Amino acid sequence: MGGAGAAPEQDLVLRLEQLNAIGASLSAERDIDRLLEAILTAAKTITRADGGTLYRVTEERTLRFEIVRTSSLRYYLGGTTGHPVPFYPIQLYKDGKPNQSMVAAYAALTGKTVNIADAYTADGFDFSGTRAFDTKTGYRSKSFLTVPMRNHDNETIGVLQLINAHEPSSGAIVPFSPSDQRLAESLASQAAIALTNRMLINQLEQLFESFINLINSAIDEKSPYTGGHCQRVPVLTMLLAEAVSETKDGPLRDFHMSEKDRYELKIAGLLHDCGKVTTPVHIVDKATKLESIFDR
Repeated sequence: MGGAGAAPEQDLVLRLEQLNAIGASLSAERDIDRLLEAILTAAKTITRADGGTLYRVTEERTLRFEIVRTSSLRYYLGGTTGHPVPFYPIQLYKDGKPNQSMVAAYAALTGKTVNIADAYTADGFDFSGTRAFDTKTGYRSKSFLTVPMRNHDNETIGVLQLINAHEPSSGAIVPFSPSDQRLAESLASQAAIALTNRMLINQLEQLFESFINLINSAIDEKSPYTGGHCQRVPVLTMLLAEAVSETKDGPLRDFHMSEKDRYELKIAGLLHDCGKVTTPVHIVDKATKLESIFDR
């Protein structure tokens, strides 16, 4: 009896360890598409789901399909795959009223998790799109776990939907268990915070770069002789750096750049001439040596 009870307990401990490791890796990811993929892949792993979809809430009050995965069908859309998701966004409101007939919209609007054992027999939700997908692909969508992604401000920024949990030993499709639900909710919370933080960082970086570009535009406008210089240097810098990074032989063969290195070099290129913004125009426009200033 003790041995039989220990197996599920050990399994839960293992999945909790996976959840902790996932949380750490999500915080380190800089690319939004890779972050979204990591969130969905992690959720599928810890709940043993065959398929899943990650939606993001848009400013137009819709749920946009970001990542779609179904392992058994080898069906991969969105993210870094290069294949955009062809489905229309889900409207959160129809005719001014909350769209609670769609399970993903319901989870986003109410902030509640929805755990459905069998979509074909569930009441209260419209699964016509799911049935159409199954008819087209020969798939059978059965168990659904739909979890809202709420950030530190308690705002729903996305929805995580998992499909067809598998029993580990037999591989049979089973409902998502209470422990599956708790793990998915914990992951969704961590993921929402990681995604919000990454979006805020991206926005700050864009603001910083916009400010630099504004300064560079002012510098380029000061003189017809140097116009466009501040815009060209960063481009040429990155082209040279990428060429060096791709070198396979010679003294520079061990030189490689990370994404962080690329960003820092890009900013350095943009800032290289910022001092000119306070340089007098008669000095910037001088065609010869500055003899009147330096020659004594």
